[in-house]
Amino acid sequence: MFVPYDGATRTACGQGQSAMGPFYCPGDRRVYVDLSFYRELRDRFGAPGDFAQAYVIAHEVGHHVQTLLGQDREAERAAQVYGRKGATGSSVRVELQADCYAGVWANRANATQHILEPGDVDQGLAAAAAVGDDKLQKQSQGRVMPDSFTHGSSAQRVHWFQRGFERGALEACDTFGTDGL
Repeated sequence: MFVPYDGATRTACGQGQSAMGPFYCPGDRRVYVDLSFYRELRDRFGAPGDFAQAYVIAHEVGHHVQTLLGQDREAERAAQVYGRKGATGSSVRVELQADCYAGVWANRANATQHILEPGDVDQGLAAAAAVGDDKLQKQSQGRVMPDSFTHGSSAQRVHWFQRGFERGALEACDTFGTDGL
């Protein structure tokens, strides 16, 4: 299910490349992470640590959970109401739900296996904040354009990860049933 790679790899969704960042391919139900992304997460985005890396994997596994639960239907309904892109679009709702599912995983894994150490959750939150559309756009373009968001703002990503972590239940992650993200 987890495929680390370096540079490029073939997937059922086409050619995976490091420029794409980590991704989930529903065609083969695998999570792909170019290992250079973790260096970039640490060096460029200022989000170091094992738990920051775990957050990335958990977010992508969250997309697998969405596939298993049939959330594509909810995403399609959201696209009809909110559009596909933009700060409230279906793409953002899908990504924020995956962030929330990552928080649920952290909660449940810690409850059963006591995996968290002091500072771990902060690492995950730093990673979530580092890859918000607003922060990435500001870095690359010098301005923020919410109409082109695909993953959500840093604040949204942090909020939904925290929500999943605090509540520890998939039901807390209904990004499709709320107007306020």
